[in-house]
Amino acid sequence: MCGITGWVSFDRDLSTEHATLAAMTATMACRGPDAAGVWLDTHVGLGHRRLAVIDLDGGRQPMAAEHDGRTVLVTTYSGEIYNYRELRAELTARGHAFRTESDTEVALHAYLEWGEAFTEHLNGMYAFALWDPRTEELLLVRDRMGIKPLYYWPTPDGVLFGSEPKAILAHPGARAVVDAEGLAELLALTKTPGHAVYRGMRELKPGHTLRVRRQGITERRYWALESYEHTDDLPTTIATVRELLDDIVARQLIADVPLCTLLSGGLDSSVITALAARGLAAAGRGPVRSFAVDFTGQAENFVPDQLRGTPDGPYAHALAEHVGSAHRDIVLDTADLTDRRNRDAVLAARDLPSGLGEGDTSLYLLFKAIREQSTVALSGESADEVFGGYLWFHHPDAVSHDGFPWMYVLAKGFTGGTPRLGPHSLLAPGLLAKLDLPGYRDARYREALAEVPRLAGESGHERRMREISHLHLTRFVQSLLDRKDRASMAVGLEVRVPFCDHRLVQYVFNTPWAMKNFDGREKSLLRAATRDVLPEAVAQRVKSPYPSTQDPRYAEALRAELGELLADRDAPARDLLDLAATRTAVADAPGTDLRNAGEVVLLLDGWLRRHRVSLEL
Repeated sequence: MCGITGWVSFDRDLSTEHATLAAMTATMACRGPDAAGVWLDTHVGLGHRRLAVIDLDGGRQPMAAEHDGRTVLVTTYSGEIYNYRELRAELTARGHAFRTESDTEVALHAYLEWGEAFTEHLNGMYAFALWDPRTEELLLVRDRMGIKPLYYWPTPDGVLFGSEPKAILAHPGARAVVDAEGLAELLALTKTPGHAVYRGMRELKPGHTLRVRRQGITERRYWALESYEHTDDLPTTIATVRELLDDIVARQLIADVPLCTLLSGGLDSSVITALAARGLAAAGRGPVRSFAVDFTGQAENFVPDQLRGTPDGPYAHALAEHVGSAHRDIVLDTADLTDRRNRDAVLAARDLPSGLGEGDTSLYLLFKAIREQSTVALSGESADEVFGGYLWFHHPDAVSHDGFPWMYVLAKGFTGGTPRLGPHSLLAPGLLAKLDLPGYRDARYREALAEVPRLAGESGHERRMREISHLHLTRFVQSLLDRKDRASMAVGLEVRVPFCDHRLVQYVFNTPWAMKNFDGREKSLLRAATRDVLPEAVAQRVKSPYPSTQDPRYAEALRAELGELLADRDAPARDLLDLAATRTAVADAPGTDLRNAGEVVLLLDGWLRRHRVSLEL
């Protein structure tokens, strides 16, 4: 894993722009704490921050490939190619010679062998740039599912790019401006592919490449979900899912640094931990290390609701005991969650005030604690999107809702009653009218529906569930992958997501919903495919999302902060607020409602204060 950045300018000499490239690269020091590098030529500058995971000595970047003493290709690369050993063997047989043991060098030679079609050969998570000095062309590449981020900013004579917006915004020619469309994207909870919120900036879409030439920029899609008839019967489907998972986890255990798993005690993380334990034991590298997040007083404060019926702790411990993992609970105190320095760290990592508030802070603190002992972690993220685990997959009204199904549930409240305060209840009515969030969401929903690959003859419920699966795999999951990447890379931790392997995603996407839900439960296929490695209590546990503190002191700390914001006439978020509604909320809103709306306001205020953002609405 790493951070990458670069600048291409065909109208000027960049060979003297080391200071600018160094400044862009330095913004991502947290993504790559082990090494930094800058490579300059006449019309290009590439920057790299390295987190050493494979070939600790030989994988330094930017990395060049040479032929007859001439540089023929240079890359700045982030991610992991899980099949790099097989590719290396194939390329060696084709006459390629390697100087290192790194997957980065394999990517270079794969491009030299197959050109842009090399993407068809890669299995992994990655975002990288390739500069060809012979043709003076840049190629940006992003993995199929968008696990690793990559942003770019077209200029009149080239492009700026980076793993994160902050790298681009460190360039003197880029400004952090957000207009009405950008703010709508930020607040609408849609995560539109390609949209980067900041005006002038774009996100390279998952499964796409971007070629930059003197003549201009060309974006090309090299992978997308396809629809085809599923011909396997149920036992074969279950067996295939297991075979894929065994292979995926085995590949993602490759690392030259300490490795662990994230374990919540839910089905997804338990499957990954159990399979990892088996794989490491078979290789003589066990036991697996596992980590879970918990909160001070959670056992005493926990109250079941429709969203979370059980606390995580007992299930995480049961799985850890079952597989013999070296397990540790990371217990967070309310003081940690309300510490403004931690919220600021999350904002700095994400570049935007998007996310889950306290849920993002706790994830950041969890990863920070894990990084003290491990450099790589395997996560159960994305299983809900692949196998249909969320509540709204199984809620008839959400399924039939003519819009994003998660928005229906959010509007109605997870416990059935409409919340008194929604996420945007404290924003000024004039601002909300200008942004027209319902209209923006509807437009993005219509675009997303138009992208769904249809299956001839499919109709009714199966057709609708294919749509919902596609919405989650191309929209919803992007928010969670971005959250995971930013929180982990902020502390130099590489988090791998086995459930995002494109082979598994494509196979399960085309499995009929009747099979995915064959026993009337969420994630039926996953449970059936892995029951043999799980304790029964864990296998039968009902879906419970990422945990949240139930300590009432957290909401009261937010109330106090909102009161301070109202008293500060220079607070940048004041102009965005319905001040009367905010005063009323501070005075008497219940803690749960206050959390819904209060965290949005505090994040917006912190972002505007610290990121020098210009709102041009």
